[in-house]
Amino acid sequence: MKPLKISLRWLLALFMIAAGINHFISPDFYLRLMPNYIPVNLHGPAVFWSGVAEVVLGALLLMPSTSRLAAWGIIALLIAVFPANMFAWQHSQELFGISRSAHFIRLPLQAVFIAWAWWFTRK
Repeated sequence: MKPLKISLRWLLALFMIAAGINHFISPDFYLRLMPNYIPVNLHGPAVFWSGVAEVVLGALLLMPSTSRLAAWGIIALLIAVFPANMFAWQHSQELFGISRSAHFIRLPLQAVFIAWAWWFTRK
């Protein structure tokens, strides 16, 4: 694997691990992202398990033998949490005190991260 691809794999893995750990450090932030159509009693477990998934997938991305599977898992996770990001964008002002246009950047970033992870599904 080329040095750039290895470096970017490590960067994505570290980002995923850090984001996952942040679910445990700042769960209230992630609880605010939970769409109101998801039952309230599932908000806490969803935040917890998505944090676990990010940490595990980030760690698996670091190992060559599991990196392809981890990349597919990251793609699936990013697709699964997209509705929460849409909800957060739609309610940016009330949830975070910022305008929808300021919060909009999160949405196309999902596509960037999906493309980034997809790169690691290739041999």
